[in-house]
Amino acid sequence: MAHKSGFVNIVGSPNVGKSTLMNSLMGEKLSIVTSKAQTTRHRILGIVNTDDYQIVFSDTPGVVNAAYKLHETMMEYVNASLKDADILIFITDTKENDMNHKETLEKIQKLKVPVICLINKIDLSDQARVVERIAFWQEKLPNALIYPVSALHQFNLEKIWDKILELTPESPAYYDKEELSDRPMRFFVSEIIREKIFLFCEKEIPYSCQVEIEEYKEEIGLTRIRALIIVERDSQKGIVIGKGGEMLKKIGKEARKEIEKFIDQRVFLETFVKVDKDWRSTDNKLKKYGY
Repeated sequence: MAHKSGFVNIVGSPNVGKSTLMNSLMGEKLSIVTSKAQTTRHRILGIVNTDDYQIVFSDTPGVVNAAYKLHETMMEYVNASLKDADILIFITDTKENDMNHKETLEKIQKLKVPVICLINKIDLSDQARVVERIAFWQEKLPNALIYPVSALHQFNLEKIWDKILELTPESPAYYDKEELSDRPMRFFVSEIIREKIFLFCEKEIPYSCQVEIEEYKEEIGLTRIRALIIVERDSQKGIVIGKGGEMLKKIGKEARKEIEKFIDQRVFLETFVKVDKDWRSTDNKLKKYGY
């Protein structure tokens, strides 16, 4: 059998389950997942390899109307994923009535590559609503394959995998067969820390934070990591540190436990907080932080 290889790019509105879907399809947690919208900021590739195929999944930020320079960069990732997809997975959920970003939906409607439309979170809905959503999206995307799924509970994902493998073009591998992602370990460590900020800090704080890994040193039986949490204002710095340093300790403790699972080694994690005023709205600062 000829070798297959292709890019399967996942797009959709914020908080419909893109990252949960990619993690479930991968069998690995690569993208951070929280109940808050706009958690994903980067385009993250996850690579699944066998002797017969290489599937490159691409998780993208939620489609938004730009309020910051950071949002503009996030939308550039989304638009790029529409252009280079071999297969596009458009994911919605049972609560979303229509896609708010009309321009992106119009681009999806015009795509020449196969489109798989997944109606997610059916475990949180009833059958009548699911049937209504299937009919709605079949009308909006008449050329798409429509499937109801639960990414969290992996319902119907085996069927999605079979369809992906059927539609993937014949091609040599794009990446080394040992690679799990195109991102370095430092990136995933920073994302794990950022996830804990989303989980433990409220309101605007998580959206104003960026995590930079200043040191990642592997020793025998131990990895030493020094992480810098960037915020936009002094008041935010105080909240992230917390009374007596309790919030920062909590973020660090929970992040360390998850990093240890991810790299399968004991971790010594140091965390610090620094103010970099209005970094989300400044081009050169966004570039400095990898956007």
